[in-house]
Amino acid sequence: MRLIDSHAHLQAHPFDRDRPETVEAAFAAGVERLLVPGWDAPSSARALEMAEADGRLDAAAGIHPHDAATATDADWAQIVGLVGQARIVGIGETGLDYDRMHSSREAQLANLRCHLRLALDSGKPAILHCRSGPGGRDAQDDLIAELRAAGFGCAASRGAFGDRPPAVLHSYSGPVDYARAALDMGLSISFSGLVFRGGEEASGEVAVLVPAERLMIETDSPYLAPPGVPRHAGPGFSGRRNSPEWVRVTGEWLRERRGATPDSIGAGFVAAYDATFRSRSPG
Repeated sequence: MRLIDSHAHLQAHPFDRDRPETVEAAFAAGVERLLVPGWDAPSSARALEMAEADGRLDAAAGIHPHDAATATDADWAQIVGLVGQARIVGIGETGLDYDRMHSSREAQLANLRCHLRLALDSGKPAILHCRSGPGGRDAQDDLIAELRAAGFGCAASRGAFGDRPPAVLHSYSGPVDYARAALDMGLSISFSGLVFRGGEEASGEVAVLVPAERLMIETDSPYLAPPGVPRHAGPGFSGRRNSPEWVRVTGEWLRERRGATPDSIGAGFVAAYDATFRSRSPG
């Protein structure tokens, strides 16, 4: 099965001791596309440095909702500057997190709106984190409302992206109707090891709804390790450290849910990644 990892924070501290080895292990395991997103200005700059040093990597720049309240005007100016670089292929990771609430709802919404405008202005897709508290869906409902208000699924996003997906729901979590609303706006959906956790059963139904040309997989490394990942002893992380080579576990989960062959679903992963992140915007 051909593999991609559309979201791996390889610049994070848990990889400081073995980052080059982790990258090589990913490609040895069959990963053909690997995207390193930032979560704040420094990590976004580091993602760009990695992509410029290794042409097999892509990068994205953005401010995570956890950091929405503390990000400065200078941080945002740096993000905007980074997005102008060719090796930056996406805007994010950004979005909404009403589970841990490290930033207020108001700060998160303001941060999200800036990123959505930047995606439309740049023609580079937004990478969207979205979590509600246990049993809730308020973050998902707010995200859909903000996407619609910004013009996603309408003339504004078609003008910026043509037929390309204007955004990605990263590490999918939420009810089925939330996925349907996002798909109606042309978004891509990416699944991670989160699908193996309790409370995420709706992902199994969503997995069969996503068109092949907008279906992706990821690890969200070093987080969300799927079953089978061994415990990791190292600085900056305790427990099971995820890494891109383990994306195959989620890939197999998706293959089984969709009743696909390894060849067909693997080819689809690569094509969906390229259509989302590597195709040129109109003009």
